[in-house]
Amino acid sequence: MSYNRWSCGGNEGQFKILKVRFTSLAIFASLGAAVLCAPNGARADYAVLRSGARLHISGYETIGDRVKLTVEGGSIDIAADELVSVEPEDHFTSVVTKPETIGPYSEMIHAAATKHGVDEKLISHVIAVESNYNPKAVSRKRAQGLMQLMPETAAKYSVANTFDPAQNIDGGTHYLKDLLAKYSGDVKLALAAYNAGPDTVARYGGVPPFTETQKYVRAITDKIAKDNAKPAVLAAAFPAVHSSAK
Repeated sequence: MSYNRWSCGGNEGQFKILKVRFTSLAIFASLGAAVLCAPNGARADYAVLRSGARLHISGYETIGDRVKLTVEGGSIDIAADELVSVEPEDHFTSVVTKPETIGPYSEMIHAAATKHGVDEKLISHVIAVESNYNPKAVSRKRAQGLMQLMPETAAKYSVANTFDPAQNIDGGTHYLKDLLAKYSGDVKLALAAYNAGPDTVARYGGVPPFTETQKYVRAITDKIAKDNAKPAVLAAAFPAVHSSAK
């Protein structure tokens, strides 16, 4: 973790220390001081608070015993000892074309969906958001593979090799099936638990108020909503064809 001190114009005594975190020297070299003075850059991190909350931030500064977190739409002022750490956001590079109904993993997804009774498109969307279809993806929290299984989850579902696409998809789908059963088919709660853990969902009595988790749930449920809207659009556009197909 590296920090740099800058003055963004005006009176330098106005702020004691302006700390802006960079995750690589390449970003520092290309963006320089301009990013430090413009917190709404493309790269964002997560501020982990002592309460367990994770806030999506684009920068932060320490002023005495307080920390000012820059978030979308403004800033939040907290006590310095409330900030546990700042974690970079995970970004994975896609290594295959994202499939709709066909693709490199379509047969594996179909097999897992049939075996565990989980919707194929739900599995596909989870893979897209979790790993961007990269079977070798590893997060900073040690989640691995296409469906980003934690080691303990992989062990629970007998996944010997988390980087094997078939094993990973089967284990992740089995976990999704159990979460859907736990929350009586509530997809939002199941996804929240997949992302933040069932204990966290229980603690907050629903989808946790974490930007990361809410963004995750929204990204997948929006895709599902679009999937479900397509047949209705086709039916409206071609009512005679749709009627004859029944």
